[in-house]
Parts: sequence; C-alpha cells; structure tokens
Amino acid sequence: MTESTTTPDTADRAPLGDLAALVGEEPTVRAVVSRAPSVAVPEAARAIFVAGLAGVTTRRPILVAVPTRAEAERLSRDLQQFLPALDVEELPAWETLPFERVSPSLETMSRRARVLWRLRAGVPPAVVVAPVRALVQRLGPHVEEVEPVVVRRGDQIDRDALVARLVAMGYRREYQVEARGEVAVRGSIVDVYPATDDHPVRIDLWGDEVDRLSAFAVVDQRSTDDIDAAIIFPARELLPTDEVRERARQLLRTQPWGAEAWERLADGVTFDGMESWLPW
Repeated sequence: MTESTTTPDTADRAPLGDLAALVGEEPTVRAVVSRAPSVAVPEAARAIFVAGLAGVTTRRPILVAVPTRAEAERLSRDLQQFLPALDVEELPAWETLPFERVSPSLETMSRRARVLWRLRAGVPPAVVVAPVRALVQRLGPHVEEVEPVVVRRGDQIDRDALVARLVAMGYRREYQVEARGEVAVRGSIVDVYPATDDHPVRIDLWGDEVDRLSAFAVVDQRSTDDIDAAIIFPARELLPTDEVRERARQLLRTQPWGAEAWERLADGVTFDGMESWLPW
C-alpha cells in the first residue's frame, strides 16, 4: 500500500458515488438499517445496494458474504464504482485445498493480513467482501499482533534492521526484485515488492535517512513516481516466531511422522507449503 504525492484530490471519489447516495433513501435499504430479517436484492443491483447501505449506516464494516471468490472479486470491483477504493476490502480465501502441501499466493496471504490489521487498528473499511471459505479459514498464530512496516520520506531507518524485519515477515531476499514478496539491497538502496501492491518500492537512503521513496518498473528497474509512504504487510500468514518454533520442537518429540516439516519450522526456515501445517 503506497501513498502518492501525485494523486489528485478527486482520486478518492468513486465515479458513481452520487448514485449510491440516492439509493440510500430506498425503502429496501432503510429496511436493512431497521434490522429487517431479510430483503431481496437482484444480483445486478447488489453493488449499488451495499454502497447505498454504507452511506446511511454508521456500522463498520459491513460484511458481505458470497459463495465464491470469483463473486467476491466481481462485487469488490463493482463496489469501487460507488465507494472510494479504500472503503472496500476483499478478504480472499486461500486458493489451496485443506492439507494440500502448497502455500497460497503471497498476495492472498498479505491481503488477508491487511484486512485483519485494518479491522484491529481502528481504520476499518466501509465494506468487507468475503467468500464463505475465507470466513472459515484458519488464521495464523499472533495474527492480532501483526503490524506492517511503514516507511516515509525523512524517516530514520537502519538498513540492515529493515531488511531483517522484512525477511522475518516472509519476504525473500534476491539479487533483483522481480515479483511480489521479494527484497533486494544495492548499497544504500533497498528495493521491496510489497505483496499487496501492484508495483515495487525503492527506498533510497542517505545514511540512515530515507532521502527518496519511489515506485519503480520491474522491466527496466527505473524509478517512476515519487510516493509519500509505503505500507508493507507480511507476505505470509505463518511466520517462524519463537512460539511457532517452540511448538515445532514439541511436535518433533510427539509427532515424528512430520519430522521433516517440524525441523524446518523449528529452525525458522520459510518454505513453500508451510501454511498447510497450521492445524498442528
């Protein structure tokens, strides 16, 4: 998540926001506010109905549960026509099957962490859209303690400490950043691709001070737009914290059938499929 200096004041305005305000006076919307047990809303009208409801109620967030991830993605996109983008969050479900030894995508895990952080930090979105699987998905340990790394121009930052923290949050150190969840260091420059963002971020240090903060292109590695701040969320839901490592050591003694995974977790190693061991 980045904050840009070049974003115009109108960027937060939804294209069809005025229509949502008109729908807020409809009897069906008012019935929901009055806690009617059920109302019927055609599928094509769901986005404007939810946006209208968000405009007339102070309850935050409004949770919209849908059957599938495809429906959640579609409804989230539609809602952003009626509400500012920051007022709409999708809580994605894992793409993996239960006990499948494959990790969900880094973007999925990081977006889940962002939604949960916003709910806990007192900056909830107006609407959270979630497929049913996302609502019943097991959460990682200490999810309520997750904090993003926030970097702003002018901040005093220790380069090595920043990189170490990003690696502890599940980011993979590489020679050059090319994909989400990667971090690279070149002298006084730290490149990181936040798992929730559409572009990587370059942190240019002068000593310990953030001299410049910018987005850059993966293709040619050139800086593009300057930004005010970067908010970097963990790239994984299961992190090798001290408690997780101690639990893995206990499982080594009591559940030897999973020794290979327990040993890697006990050593603090990040590996593909580690999230599938959450039930233990």
